[in-house]
Amino acid sequence: MISGMEVFKMRLWIRRVFPLIGVGLLGVVSAQGQTLSREFKVAAVQFRSSFALNENSKRIGEFLSRLAAQGVQVAVFPECALTGYYQGSVMPIPESEIAAAEERLQQICRNRRIAAIFGSVYKVNGHAYDTAVVFDSRGKLIERYGKFYLAGEKWAVPGNHIAYFELEGVPSTVIICHDERHPELVRLPAMGGARILYYISLESSLKQELKIGPYRAQMMARAVENGMFVVAANAPANQDLTGSHGQSRIIASDGNVLSEATIFGEDVLISTLTLEAGKPEWPLESLASPLGDWWRSGVEWMTKNRHRQLE
Repeated sequence: MISGMEVFKMRLWIRRVFPLIGVGLLGVVSAQGQTLSREFKVAAVQFRSSFALNENSKRIGEFLSRLAAQGVQVAVFPECALTGYYQGSVMPIPESEIAAAEERLQQICRNRRIAAIFGSVYKVNGHAYDTAVVFDSRGKLIERYGKFYLAGEKWAVPGNHIAYFELEGVPSTVIICHDERHPELVRLPAMGGARILYYISLESSLKQELKIGPYRAQMMARAVENGMFVVAANAPANQDLTGSHGQSRIIASDGNVLSEATIFGEDVLISTLTLEAGKPEWPLESLASPLGDWWRSGVEWMTKNRHRQLE
């Protein structure tokens, strides 16, 4: 049971650590001080990418235009959707070509007034990162998150910060594929008031069938243990059983699956989420536990490194 004094102390600490977003203990407001809209329309696009960068960019843009016309506020695409997911030791696409393709999508977000999250590759200082790019509906780059926990990508190096940002007025976070096995990447943003977890992935193929159930369970757990909605975009399976296994999904903040895609299809899931006022209690219980100081140190590290550039 959390005492009144503990609640008061946590309130003061949260307001000190999270001044930019202004997330209070019992309410959720935007950076402009406006109460969040209760209705928030999102889409998970089960996109089948290739190694043809310009073709991927064109098709993602077409999806964005169609979804914007349907009133979708945020559209989410899988890991490496823009570039294709390479298995070799070097990502061959030049940095300038990737940047130009991202800029085209940025312009579509601006023109169509839709936010987008998609997998891409970022090259800088001789390093390559497996990234999630987040554009808002004004075409502004809100976040470029580098996959924190790699899954054996020989061409990539790990990212350097935890994603914690405000997108279309909603405190949010994003993780990439193997990150799902590390709950702290979601719990720490949840402590700061994040309400939606965007998850982009290219999980194991159907040839590793034993992994499919746990993949589903992990994201349901991330939802219910943090009181967060999950918008998960995974790549579909190919007919030869390469690729991933599809089953993109949107999960309610109580852990129940709202909608789920097929295995082979390029499905699009659309849901209107109801964002209740207030902050889920489970993350706050962690702050009031004997491990509270340990969790607070993690939140402070996340906040210190928030929006850190990939180097």
